[in-house]
Amino acid sequence: MAKISPIGTTVAEHRRQRAERSAAYRAEERRLAQFEELARLVIKHRAALALSQQELAERVGTSHSAISRIESGRHKTSVETLQRIAEALGLRLVLGFESGPPDRPVRELVGS
Repeated sequence: MAKISPIGTTVAEHRRQRAERSAAYRAEERRLAQFEELARLVIKHRAALALSQQELAERVGTSHSAISRIESGRHKTSVETLQRIAEALGLRLVLGFESGPPDRPVRELVGS
């Protein structure tokens, strides 16, 4: 079900309309996209283990608010923190670079 704002349009529709009107908004959406993708992954894996944000924070050795900020998808996170989250979730962190055209990228990855 789509989220409906109090003024009667869906959140997605409101974001689309705002992006059409504002280059700065579009730039901010692009900047935050990578953080939102990471947030979705953290939430997905935390939920699969039936962990609360507090429980994950304890496993990571950080605060509940730090996990909440990461899962909001609006804040950057250090590689060290991502590594600790991966370990707490029983995962391996993989980082890399991508070159070439978007439809046929060349990826160079390193894992821990």
